[in-house]
Amino acid sequence: MDLGLKDKVVLITGGGGGIGRATAQAFAREGAHIGLIDIDAEGLRDASDALAHNGTSVATAAADLATGEGVEHGIRSACEEFDGRLDVLINNVGICQSRSFDELTDADWARTLEVNLMSYVRATRVALPIMRSGGGGCIVNNASDLARQPEMAQPDYQASKVAVLSLTKSLALSEAPLVRVNAVAPGPIWTPLWTRPGGVAETLGKLHGMPQEAAVQHELSLRQLPLGRMGRAQEVADVFVFLASNATSFVTGSVWGVDGGSIRGLI
Repeated sequence: MDLGLKDKVVLITGGGGGIGRATAQAFAREGAHIGLIDIDAEGLRDASDALAHNGTSVATAAADLATGEGVEHGIRSACEEFDGRLDVLINNVGICQSRSFDELTDADWARTLEVNLMSYVRATRVALPIMRSGGGGCIVNNASDLARQPEMAQPDYQASKVAVLSLTKSLALSEAPLVRVNAVAPGPIWTPLWTRPGGVAETLGKLHGMPQEAAVQHELSLRQLPLGRMGRAQEVADVFVFLASNATSFVTGSVWGVDGGSIRGLI
């Protein structure tokens, strides 16, 4: 199937690793030009080198996406490499730690919302005028199954992802028919979000008073995933590509679960 993504300019926030990097590789296989933004300069270099080695045209910008200045600088810098063009925006950057409600301070809530929600708002604010002037485009937001089926361990993260779903629905209405806006809602995906020091696995261990591996297994047992395993970044990346493609030209305002069956509700 020709997905119609050849020579499209795709910008991915949080593109230096995990789902972002896998998504860049998936778009590259379709012949797209790739722009990557991340605070992790080393991760960006590794991701960029791998793409360029395979002949992909790639631009990178190291930026702190928790700030308005970082978002503006990152997107403008990456788009400059492609003559200011932008066809697809993948809002993907995010942070998550497992903490009880009582542990969370105002600063914790603010930090989570700045990264997980406001980076999407700010990136979209910069991207939309470019897409409108270019005749259209597509935005896909990385949300979470926890936005639709919360658990106890990440109240701030979950609230930020609920807001991402609301933002997605609102933008799909306001930007139609030129720009389609959808969301992907992954379940537990084995990426650096989980594995890095201070990430989900380590903080789950502290929250539950268990070794990390036991805490992760406990969390999965709470989710009762029908597929019985954590997902892979590539499995999420493929859905990002599909939603940005011509194959979903009549899809906007939707939330696509890539969650191993964690969501059982009808709505």
